[in-house]
Amino acid sequence: MSGDVPDFLPKLRLLTPARVRLDARGGAAPLASVLDFQLSHAKARDAIRQPVDWAALRAGLGAREVIELHSRAPDRDTYIRRPDLGRRLSEDSLARIPCTRPDLAVVIADGLSAFAVTNHAAAMVDALDAALPELTFGPIALAREGRVAIGDEIAAAMGAPLCLVLIGERPGLSVSDSLGAYLTWDPKVGAPDSSRNCVSNIHGRGGLDYARATDLLTFLIRKAREIRATGVALKDDRVASPLIGG
Repeated sequence: MSGDVPDFLPKLRLLTPARVRLDARGGAAPLASVLDFQLSHAKARDAIRQPVDWAALRAGLGAREVIELHSRAPDRDTYIRRPDLGRRLSEDSLARIPCTRPDLAVVIADGLSAFAVTNHAAAMVDALDAALPELTFGPIALAREGRVAIGDEIAAAMGAPLCLVLIGERPGLSVSDSLGAYLTWDPKVGAPDSSRNCVSNIHGRGGLDYARATDLLTFLIRKAREIRATGVALKDDRVASPLIGG
């Protein structure tokens, strides 16, 4: 022991961005810790409330064809109060989706973290495009006020057998820009969550970096096309999984 502070606490804090026993001796939290907490709380609120920088995202996607869509939630307040409306497309958006029959429909939805989408979505599309040269993606769908399930309706309208949704995850007090990726075979309205695979915590600062996330998603996409299924039927069963080591 060093004073009243257990020896393992400094080592434990190096392993996680979480707040681990801020004051091991008891008493009031240090001012620096209080201010850091307030800053993190403000970032989490901003991540939910601020809009995605859609112009920057389109620029990051380069020359790729993009189609801009909107859910049935007309604004952010409605989106937060009515998750069901964020799962379906507006009628106008649905009518504008071309049936291009790509191998993989890629959907980017704002979800609950604008920061995650602005910071990471274009880079993940770049990485996946380079890792899957054998597949066609079709137009990249940008879905405003969208939840995960909105990808089912988009992919079905495109005629795609497989859908990948990149979406901002619910922010926490450690990370406010974590991106999630959801993969669904045979996407259609009403598909259950058990039919999806999720790769979460993509942000690179203690979570999955782009390379590891791309490696895992590439494996899952190819395997899903092979077995024609996702969700509970699809597992990362590699011996040297990037999440396990080896």
